[in-house]
Formats: sequence, C-alpha cells, structure tokens
Amino acid sequence: MTQPPLVFDRSRLAANFAKREGQSDFVTDLVVADLADRLAPITREFPKALIMGPDPRLLPGAANSASGAIRFEKISSLLEVDGFATTDPEHLRLPSRDYDLIVSLLDLQTVNDVPGFLENLRRHIAPDGLLIAAAIGGRTLSELRDAFLAADVEILGGVSPRVAPMIDVRDAGSLLQRAGFALPVTDLETHMVRYRTPLALFDDLRAFGVTNPLAGRDTRMLTPRHLMRAAEIYTERYSDPDGKVRASLEILWLSGWVPHESQQKPLKPGSAQTSLRDVLKDKSET
Repeated sequence: MTQPPLVFDRSRLAANFAKREGQSDFVTDLVVADLADRLAPITREFPKALIMGPDPRLLPGAANSASGAIRFEKISSLLEVDGFATTDPEHLRLPSRDYDLIVSLLDLQTVNDVPGFLENLRRHIAPDGLLIAAAIGGRTLSELRDAFLAADVEILGGVSPRVAPMIDVRDAGSLLQRAGFALPVTDLETHMVRYRTPLALFDDLRAFGVTNPLAGRDTRMLTPRHLMRAAEIYTERYSDPDGKVRASLEILWLSGWVPHESQQKPLKPGSAQTSLRDVLKDKSET
C-alpha cells in the first residue's frame, strides 16, 4: 500500500499548539460561531456526538439544533490537555464507532492523508449519521505566499515552502464521495482580514501556532533582512489607501451522511419523465 507523502511535521504542530496555553484566536472563534449557525436549523437529534480539533480547549462542549441540545465528547488531534483524550488523525481510533454526529474543526489542513482521514471518520459514524468538517480554504494567505515567494527568489535565488497546502473547494465534494459519504455538500466562507502591518500578521500566525508546519521546510533561521524584505513586498502589493494590508481567509465547510437505505437516491439514468430537449423547446416558444 502506497503511503501518502509526508507534508506536515505533526510534532512541530503539537509543540506550537502546546505553547498557546489555550488562548483563543479569531479564526477558531469564527469557525465555532459558524458551526452553531449551521447546526441550529437541523431537525435531527444527535444523542451521541463528538467534536475534535487541534486544541480541545477552544472547542464547545455543547451546541443546539432545532431538535434540542447536542452534547459533545471532546477529542484533541494534537495534544492532551486537562484530561481530554488525544487521537492520531493518521491512524484514527476514536472511543466509539457509532456516533450520530462527528464534527472536525480545522483538522483537515494538518493531516497528510486527507482521503484516509475522512474515510476513517466515516467508519466511526453510524448509518445515516452526519459528518461536518471545517478547513482552511485554498486561497487563504495567498498574499503571504506571493510576498515570500518574491523575497525567496530575490534573496535565496530560489523558493522554500513556507505556507501549508490547503484544500480547494472544487476538490472537496469528490473527497467526501471518495471517502464513502452520501449527499455531500461543500461551501466556502470568504473573509478579508486587515492588519496594520505585515509584521502584525506574522505575529498573529505565531500566536495561532501555525508557523510553517511543513516537513520539508527550510530549517535555516529566517534572517531579519529576509523577513523585512517579505514585509516590504507585502506592503507594496497588498496595502489599502489607509496603509493597512489585506490577508485572505477562506473557511471551507464540508458535510456528508453515512449511507442509509432511508436516504434520497439519485434517479437512474433514463428514468426522467421529461426530457431536457422538451424543456428547452418550451422555453424557446415563450
């Protein structure tokens, strides 16, 4: 069996998150608030639910759907804190295999084998159970990538991987289907965050614990000259008239159901009662 490429240094990620001491960040706050909005209209009961993410200290213990309160078991995918269990997304073994709902917040951009991770989640969900996952979208920090690319070429004569690869919304649905989920739905929340300077953005990334988690990163220390040149390029290309700089943030949401005979099925080819040709003909005559 072919092993997926090693993209992330998970020990570095765990060390970065451990240093945070549970401090909140606006990205996680944004995702948690959005999750509450997404669960609120669902008219299903989820008596057995689990929520997982890199830092369990930032995850909610409960939420509400249209059918009542949802109580979550909490699992960390990176570190053990205050008695919360830790699991390895690369070799997923959760406490149970019959969850009605599993929520994964910001895990997908820290695992090397995304299709394998999603398939493992499906195995832990009961038939007709639901998966909801949030990940950082593919165009997040595109400005930062561009600035460091230009600085690397100018100073090093080549490029070094500095920003982690992220999932493109066009690939998300097929990833769910490949993992065996039915009725897949994906959507994208796009935000533009503004900072006083690029250095303020760099400070935020360090505080979030996500500074260059790539296994193939350049291990040489980033020199002040290199950092300042990247900041200058960033300012030149992505500053607004008031002097602040822009940073793109995409939150990709994925949801899918574990197959069950009660679910809607797509129509069989040839079973439609009205042809597309007849519909188009009717419209052309009106």
